[in-house]
Amino acid sequence: MPDLPLPAVLCAFAAALLFAVSAVAQQTAAAEVPKGDALFAALVRNPRWWAGIVGDGGGFAFQVAALSFGSVLVVQPILVSMLIFALPLAAYYGKRRITPRTWSIAMVLAAALAVFLIVGDPAEGTSDALLRQWLVPLGLLLGLVACCVIAAFAIAAPAPRALLLGTAGGTLFGIAAALTAHVADLFTHETASVLTSWHIYALAFTGATGLYLQQRAYQVGPLSASLPAVTVAEPLAAAVLGITVLQERLRSGAVVTTVVTLAALVMCVAAVLLSRAEAAD
Repeated sequence: MPDLPLPAVLCAFAAALLFAVSAVAQQTAAAEVPKGDALFAALVRNPRWWAGIVGDGGGFAFQVAALSFGSVLVVQPILVSMLIFALPLAAYYGKRRITPRTWSIAMVLAAALAVFLIVGDPAEGTSDALLRQWLVPLGLLLGLVACCVIAAFAIAAPAPRALLLGTAGGTLFGIAAALTAHVADLFTHETASVLTSWHIYALAFTGATGLYLQQRAYQVGPLSASLPAVTVAEPLAAAVLGITVLQERLRSGAVVTTVVTLAALVMCVAAVLLSRAEAAD
């Protein structure tokens, strides 16, 4: 069994719960904004949206705490449990039921992420990577974000559009999570250098842009389309940076590599199926 840091696990689950409540509040608020209206101009007048922002703040605080106790590869996959919390909440407030098929796909998605965490058995790395070590993986992830955004605005179908925008937002949140691990370490050991580090400004940019894309995803389509995409893209993007930049490691071996790779593929497929299931309901 993997030696998971209990404080990190508990804080990550607390963050997941708050993120789930926040997601439902923000999605229901964003869905009420007509597509031709200015999104944020309408949202800032909605108390429910502000309640969601407060929930996001609490979730982020627990996420930072979790990352101070454990690695990115431990914390981020646990946040998938927000999907389990959020889907029933969304169904309740939307006065509709989750079909057995949709629920089954959501459970498969959560199970695949759990397999990634348990079988992969992540080990902590370093938080002081040089800028040149960030450039290539960060550039590739930002390129993915750009492609998703372009594709989202090229199609009109609500569920796929929400899926693409959710993927873009989740990827940016994953980048922000990896940056948060470094910034949290700076606050702990080198407080004076926080404001002179590029990481804090990149964190602000990716977090703010990710929030905007997330709200757009909530506006254009159902939560069951956007939230799974955010939930999957965030830990995967964080894992890419955790492995390539922060030098975090998964358990080695051909069998483990195969299982972890299959789990990642199942996550992606389940997110797409969940989007289609919602569109068909």
